[in-house]
Amino acid sequence: MTFVATAYRWADRNGHHYVVYAGPDEATARRMAEAEVDWVAWLHRRGAPVVRPYPTRQGGWVARATSEGVELSACLMERLRGDPMEGRGWTPPLIEDLGAVMGRLHALTRDYVPGVGALCKQIAERGLSNLRICQHDAVEVVRDMLPEGSLDGVHVFFPDPWHKARHNKRRLIQPPFVALLASRLKPGGYFHCATDWEEYAHQMLEVLSGEPMLVNSVDGFAPRPEYRPLTKFENRGIRLGHGVWDVIFKKR
Repeated sequence: MTFVATAYRWADRNGHHYVVYAGPDEATARRMAEAEVDWVAWLHRRGAPVVRPYPTRQGGWVARATSEGVELSACLMERLRGDPMEGRGWTPPLIEDLGAVMGRLHALTRDYVPGVGALCKQIAERGLSNLRICQHDAVEVVRDMLPEGSLDGVHVFFPDPWHKARHNKRRLIQPPFVALLASRLKPGGYFHCATDWEEYAHQMLEVLSGEPMLVNSVDGFAPRPEYRPLTKFENRGIRLGHGVWDVIFKKR
């Protein structure tokens, strides 16, 4: 695992063996670990020879813990039993075996899309049929695939804040894209943005306020509607006293 600092191994009373990989509780490390374990889980579901990861109670792959006052991120994996490789040497058969295994993994990985596999799994488990997933550039999807006046609502929840000033131009909520999205809304349709980055929240409010096709549903920021779920990152931010801002406008 890319973020691992320590690994703990144990077996339960039923003879099942586990490994907990733990590392510093840092945002970048957590995102990398979530992506890596999601990939391993995707491979495992398709019969690849990889260990099984276990989800947290919140449904993610990485949990937070405190050990001796130190904040950690951790993930739980199956521990495979077998002979240790130490001392066996890198013999030609071993290299060939590993090559065959990696070939299978890479062949499977051609169809892997980070996060989408986990989303599809949840859709299947809940028997949902009113969803469509599109893994593509959002601007092109809205511009080329959605007709004008076709949407009842738009959700833009927690887009990348691109917090460095020189990267602000990469933010999704910019006047040209907001105008494009507004044109795809039906009259009375709503445009809902949410962010935990205060400076970005004020930019969202300013950009949406400047779009003539839209009008604010409240005076300033809106309270969180019940239809917007609380994410695990948002819950943690709330516990730490961080703010979350919702901006909800309607099509005139």
